[in-house]
Amino acid sequence: MAKHKTCGKLIMNNTLYGTDIISIADLQLDQINHILKTAAQLKAKPAPDLLQHKIIANCFFEPSTRTRLSFETAALRLGARVIGFSDAENTSIKKGESLHDSIKIIANYADLIVIRHTHAGAARLAADVANKPVINAGDAANQHPTQALLDLFTIKECQQKIAGLNIALTGDLKYGRTIHSLIQLLALFDIRLFLIAPEALSLSEQFANHLKKKGIKFSFHQSIEDVIHKLDILYMTRIQQERFTPLEYQTFTEHYALNPACLHKAKPNLKILHPLPRVNEIPMSIDNTPHAYYFEQAANGIWVRQALLNLLLNK
Repeated sequence: MAKHKTCGKLIMNNTLYGTDIISIADLQLDQINHILKTAAQLKAKPAPDLLQHKIIANCFFEPSTRTRLSFETAALRLGARVIGFSDAENTSIKKGESLHDSIKIIANYADLIVIRHTHAGAARLAADVANKPVINAGDAANQHPTQALLDLFTIKECQQKIAGLNIALTGDLKYGRTIHSLIQLLALFDIRLFLIAPEALSLSEQFANHLKKKGIKFSFHQSIEDVIHKLDILYMTRIQQERFTPLEYQTFTEHYALNPACLHKAKPNLKILHPLPRVNEIPMSIDNTPHAYYFEQAANGIWVRQALLNLLLNK
């Protein structure tokens, strides 16, 4: 069995080398654990030369702050160079070029492609076309696998474990791509889920059936306050304003915003996570409580994305 070095430690069989990260469903549990372990090693001991002479193409056809900048930071801190764009308006797509042709060309310029796109399935198409590894940085309401991986890394970091945790997912459970990826990831572990959302944004039957098949205990709820005393992790998401009338949006956001007063019922170890950006679902007054962990969560994106870039590009 071949061995290689990662951050000075021997790791067995890097099965991620040269592969794509398009969906959580494509990953095996041992690969997920390998990613988490590598991220922890890189966070503890920076490795600025791991990707010397490598070029990463960040192709963001959809606006992004945290994902784009953390991928860029991850690459630069590993010694790679970064090319790409943050707006499709500045590409030949504007002239009518197909995504197929754009990716075919970009693959000639870089060693790895990171893509975010407004259409579900765009990342899968890019992976099929490119002869280089492709990482999905979010494709419409479909998948956001690197966000889910950094979420899992953060859960393990702040709770020192994953198995046995009570985790609530709150907000837009129907359309949120971060939720779709995270659900698939959490279903690999022995956890208890509380699903808190208005009926119009409840978890789809497809994902509920997935949880049942995996033997995950879960329940539906209309209020954070009803279950907060049981939780180890409260994972908040924003309600997407464009999907509702102004009155519906106001009603949902008011009802599913986190009331600071209900934190008095919380367990001491409760941590609040959010993929960000937040709108008004987490008041800023909560930022200074010991429960807030969403800014640390965002920072962890650097280490998890460093781990992915390293594992995909180094044997």
